[in-house]
Amino acid sequence: MRKLSDELLIESYHKARELDLSPEFIRLIETEIHRRSLSIKMKVSS
Repeated sequence: MRKLSDELLIESYHKARELDLSPEFIRLIETEIHRRSLSIKMKVSS
């Protein structure tokens, strides 16, 4: 995950949630987001 750009990491998080992937996988992404001190930007539905 360290090779992913910040933007791609956030996009991956949103896609994983959208696809209802395993909670363990989502937690891995969240851990990396927190490690990088990023905020999870919420997508605004149109």
